Amino acid sequence: MKSSRLVSILLLLQTRGRMTAAQLAAELEVSVRTVYRDVEALGAAGVPLYGDAGHAGGYRLLDGYRTRLTGLTAQEAEALFLAGAPGPAAQLGLGAVLAAAQLKVRAALPTELREHADRISGRFHLDAPGWYARAEEAPYLPEVADAVWNNRVLDIAYRRWRTPTDVDRRLEPYGLVLKAGRWYVVAGPGPRTFRVDQILRLTASEERFVRPDHFDLAAHWTAYQRDFHERLHTARAVVRLAPGVTLARATPVGGGTEADGRTVVTVPIESVARAHDEFLRLGTDVEVLAPPELRARLARTVTALAERYRAPFDDAHQNPGSPRTVGDD
Repeated sequence: MKSSRLVSILLLLQTRGRMTAAQLAAELEVSVRTVYRDVEALGAAGVPLYGDAGHAGGYRLLDGYRTRLTGLTAQEAEALFLAGAPGPAAQLGLGAVLAAAQLKVRAALPTELREHADRISGRFHLDAPGWYARAEEAPYLPEVADAVWNNRVLDIAYRRWRTPTDVDRRLEPYGLVLKAGRWYVVAGPGPRTFRVDQILRLTASEERFVRPDHFDLAAHWTAYQRDFHERLHTARAVVRLAPGVTLARATPVGGGTEADGRTVVTVPIESVARAHDEFLRLGTDVEVLAPPELRARLARTVTALAERYRAPFDDAHQNPGSPRTVGDD
């Protein structure tokens, strides 16, 4: 909508300063001609907006001009409060700061948007880690976050999975990433990635570093995950799936669906041992066709299970009460 776009132009100039029509058009995904018309509309509405010609030109607001207009829609107000993550903020030492910020934003919202924000906070709660993920203590997380913010070099003792397990490292921390309830610090030189909960000791140096101007944390993390999965899944398995069953990153083989509705696909696997555990959980919904060693290993496991459950059940060892599981009422 044009009204929303006008607000976006105003807020972009207010937060970023001078911007060219081409930059605004790219940011808003519209044509440069549309930006010209929108700028004229803002000027006609009394917004002190000026355009400078030349190579270093662009649009800018009059120095000192600030708008009280937030441009928040009901959906944006809901998303703002839904995105609040009190757990991670508290881990970073920012729990009270987040609460204060949300309180201020809530107080500044119109009544209707405030009701939307209260509704979303009361009906949705984000708890990202899985049920069976053990909570990892990261006692040095606040110190790492402070070093990230202040471009301060860190000297750490770190425990890694390969030998030698305990090593000393000098880090230039560029940013922190929270992935599935676990914190990672991306640091130079490299950059390299370290688990914060594996830091054994930490000393914040007085030395400062210069963060690379063009380093994009989100883009780096996306590329890092893609490379990680490519290096992790170095083999492939061929499996036959029951109707309606799908596997991530599966590629159909041959003509696709068979006459009985089953499909044959290839899937990347990390190792025979890991694939054995993953496929075993699917039971009869999957049949491994290759590699032969994976199929043989699954056959041995299934045979051993059949032998175990073929034996008579000893009532003396029966538990008289069945345990309740999370979510049972």
